[in-house]
Amino acid sequence: MDQRGEITFSSAANGTLVLHLAGAWQLHGHLPATAEVEHRLAAQPPQLGFDTSALGVWDTSLLTFLGKVLALCGQLQVAVDRSGLPSGVQRLLALAEAVPERTGARGADVDESMLERIGRATLSRTRAATDFVAFLGLAAVAIARFVIGRARYRRSDLLLLVQQAGAEALPIVTLISFLVGLILAFVGAVQLQQFGATIYVADLVGIAMAREMGAMMTAIVMAGRTGASYAAQLGSMKVTQETDALTTMGISPLEFLVLPRMLALFVMMPLLCLYADFVGMLGGAAVGTGLLHLQPISYYQQTAAAVKLGDVVGGIFKASVYGVLIAISGCLRGMQCGNSSSAVGDATTSAVVTSIILVISACGLFAVIFYILGI
Repeated sequence: MDQRGEITFSSAANGTLVLHLAGAWQLHGHLPATAEVEHRLAAQPPQLGFDTSALGVWDTSLLTFLGKVLALCGQLQVAVDRSGLPSGVQRLLALAEAVPERTGARGADVDESMLERIGRATLSRTRAATDFVAFLGLAAVAIARFVIGRARYRRSDLLLLVQQAGAEALPIVTLISFLVGLILAFVGAVQLQQFGATIYVADLVGIAMAREMGAMMTAIVMAGRTGASYAAQLGSMKVTQETDALTTMGISPLEFLVLPRMLALFVMMPLLCLYADFVGMLGGAAVGTGLLHLQPISYYQQTAAAVKLGDVVGGIFKASVYGVLIAISGCLRGMQCGNSSSAVGDATTSAVVTSIILVISACGLFAVIFYILGI
């Protein structure tokens, strides 16, 4: 097995500096730097020669190193004797030097000031916001065409998307909602037991699930599951130019691809929210009856008395809005996807992040609005 690439120096009788190359010179190995060579050349030897008798396997890393050494020799006006290099290396170096590098081929390192960086970031965020608003406008037009019956999409696609966003999401929504209800009840029980008010665990879990947690946890689950799926699907279609084909045929990709996905999430999110509320309350009941030894009928009556119709309706309304936001985020990132496979992954990640940010922001906004309205 060859040792890693190494360099040593010696001086010939005529004062020539001889550079000895030994070991394996490969990209995945640890290679010497040119700093020591530059230090030796600073002494202005009359000539630089090479000795490669101990050289092992090599690849382009050797050529890169030699190219830097030759450039240093040119700058310091030191003559170079290449006869000691392998013939293959000599031919490759000659081929690389046959065509001179074009002026400006290498990007110059530009030190940007903080003000310039802030300006670039501001322009980037402004473009992103503009694209989002433009997409919202086009989505609104597509919905308007759907309302008047002029939207062009396949109803079979809509039914399939409803199934994927609804029935197929029940297992994960069930697990998350049950655990959230169980955690809320357990945390509340630890505090309420100190005052002998464990029965109010039912109020805590019921109101929290109906007003906030049912809709928000369902939205976060759907953002990671369905929103990411929408971004990946549309991004793959963008890469394979299927969206371009739809445009060529005179079919709006927004109506054919985005509209059914928005409708599917808008319809299914309220139903999933109701289901999540029920399962979360079951999780709270499991703690109330199992850990706190409350009677099931007492727990049910306390929950029914605490949870009002307005709480449930408010949660359903939030879930509908969250569904639209998730669908818009996933479809927007998918339609903005680049033309490479890695861009699909980036679009998927961006869709999940955007969806969660919008959902949490909307949740905070709803909390303020509901407080002002006294709901």
